[in-house]
Amino acid sequence: MTTSSSRRVFLSTAALAVAACLTCASSAVAVPAAPPGPTAPARMSLPAPTGAYPVGTTSLHLTDRGRPDPWVASRPHRELMVSIRYPARDVAGHARAPQMLPGEAAGFDALNNLTAIPKGRADWAATLSHAYTDAPVARHSAQGFPVVLYSPGVGDPRTLGTTLCDELASRGYVVVMIDHTYDASAVEFPGGRVEKTVLPQEFEKADKAGKAQVTALMKKTVAVRVADTRFVLDQLAALPGRLRGALDLNAVGMFGQSAGGFTAAQTMHDDPRIKAAANLDGVMGYTQRDDDPAHPSSVGTDGVDRPLLLMGKEGNNHHTVASWDAVWQHSKGWLRDLTLTGAEHAGYTDMQSEIPQLARQLGLSAQTVAANIGTVEPKRSVAAQEAYITAFFDRWLRGQDRHLFDGPSARFPEVRFVK
Repeated sequence: MTTSSSRRVFLSTAALAVAACLTCASSAVAVPAAPPGPTAPARMSLPAPTGAYPVGTTSLHLTDRGRPDPWVASRPHRELMVSIRYPARDVAGHARAPQMLPGEAAGFDALNNLTAIPKGRADWAATLSHAYTDAPVARHSAQGFPVVLYSPGVGDPRTLGTTLCDELASRGYVVVMIDHTYDASAVEFPGGRVEKTVLPQEFEKADKAGKAQVTALMKKTVAVRVADTRFVLDQLAALPGRLRGALDLNAVGMFGQSAGGFTAAQTMHDDPRIKAAANLDGVMGYTQRDDDPAHPSSVGTDGVDRPLLLMGKEGNNHHTVASWDAVWQHSKGWLRDLTLTGAEHAGYTDMQSEIPQLARQLGLSAQTVAANIGTVEPKRSVAAQEAYITAFFDRWLRGQDRHLFDGPSARFPEVRFVK
């Protein structure tokens, strides 16, 4: 979820408050309404990846025939869409893939859980990624490229992590971006079928039934996400066509933003195939307050024995977020806790680059920008995230230590190490 305030979620989109419970909460921020502006919708672009490889992409429709859909009883099987980003050999003659397909963009705009960003004013479907559809895979060693899975926040499409995923692919990783159907705002399947989130209705029912049901809904949401991820892992050994043999399934990591970060850590706890995980500002317990230790997850009570990177917005660290502290206290593996100074929750998504562009075109206030992505300079924020996420997976999936985690770096003064 990309809102910066869980309290605002309860007030303005109460049916999505379950998302706030799986993100990092903060106090409400009063932001003036967006001023009137031009009728033409705003268009945005994304930062180009910086690695040596051009990026290819393909999308897969996966069906888990051993599992009925946990959210929609009429669906006998669980269906997922994933995008795979990979190092490409040559992209000539291949089209750049959109960040969002039309159905996904419409669903994202309709849900619109951003702070003071008006609906219908952004052309979300017009943004292009820097990945080229069905480009040939780059030459690779016999074991293939290391693999990184990506899970988005609750209510968000997989495509809100496009910048970081394209960056990793340009650095020689195969990146698998997962949509959690009926959790994501909208998922578009082949043929144009669009399945929208059911979580607003689910939360409304749970909220009327009481706090215990809200907690149960949070647990179910994460459990479904972990099951989705483990199913996707199962499918990677039998990928079709150009990707066959390109993945090193002995070197698999995972990262995510918000609830996706929780999903990454919980999946690593549950599944030994995940060798390292990074959590970008996601609470790891079933609670509505960051500082509340109630209803911990098993990743919190047990900890992890493999590398875990925590990256938080300003004010979120293992001293202030109870679920992070639980993981910190119980883990035996390598841990780092980093704060991106001046960051807000949505700054760990593509909104870091897109919100400032929206603000310039729509005349939005600096306060609105800060409420969504913080005050850190966007290019500096993106560069720091790319550097630390890449260095983390380089160290633990490739055995290449960039020494970026030895301590504070003069290259990235915005990144603070939390002891």
